[in-house]
Amino acid sequence: MSTLHSQTGFALQLTDVTKSFGEISVMKGVNLAIKAGERHAVIGPNGAGKSTLFNLISGMFPVTSGDIALNGRSIVGLPPYQINRSGLARSFQITNIFPRLSVFENLRIGVLARHNVRFGLFQPVSRMRRINDEARAILAEVGLDARAADMAGDLTYSEQRALEIGMTLTTGADVILLDEPTAGMSREETAQAVELIRSVTEGKTLLMVEHDMSVVFSLCDRVSVLVYGNILATDTPKAISENREVQEAYLGEETAS
Repeated sequence: MSTLHSQTGFALQLTDVTKSFGEISVMKGVNLAIKAGERHAVIGPNGAGKSTLFNLISGMFPVTSGDIALNGRSIVGLPPYQINRSGLARSFQITNIFPRLSVFENLRIGVLARHNVRFGLFQPVSRMRRINDEARAILAEVGLDARAADMAGDLTYSEQRALEIGMTLTTGADVILLDEPTAGMSREETAQAVELIRSVTEGKTLLMVEHDMSVVFSLCDRVSVLVYGNILATDTPKAISENREVQEAYLGEETAS
């Protein structure tokens, strides 16, 4: 693992990150710096490498070369659980919950894991007041109080996505990665999801992959455009929308489709 980075002020920093699968190069020297406390989106056409980028950051895939720093320290080579404990949590494109547990139990499991508490015969989890209080607080934060006792698998799609966001919060991470959090939602559900994300990431650092440009431009402070393994541009949403190269590479395709 690399040494401590000298630069400060960045919650997440990628330096010359490459990733190859055999002879296929997917990431081609990505440089990306996310300021602490900002909301940052990565956009790009299908096949650009956005999910691979998230998998590299969260430790699901090893980098081929380059470095990734979280709050100034390299996380290259760390397993996902250690990266999570270092302060980074992520969601996935496909909802990743425990469908046969209640909504409350899903959140409580995450809180238990953060406190490194295990179930025990002589210490029933129902009596762990601090754990239960924290889970209830997150339950309220994501607006699922009324569904606390319901099985997670019985929630609507948008409610399951809200639960998954809640599960990222149980880790106490200050850097949140959301992979297409509004995919498959109606316009009304999307609007509700945006407000939820805005609320729960207040004071945290958000990096998201999102195809809905209205979501990106209304929610994020900065946007990076990833095109076939390269960062084409990073700027404010307005500047990105007016960038001719970006329009030709990606936004033009979205407008034409």
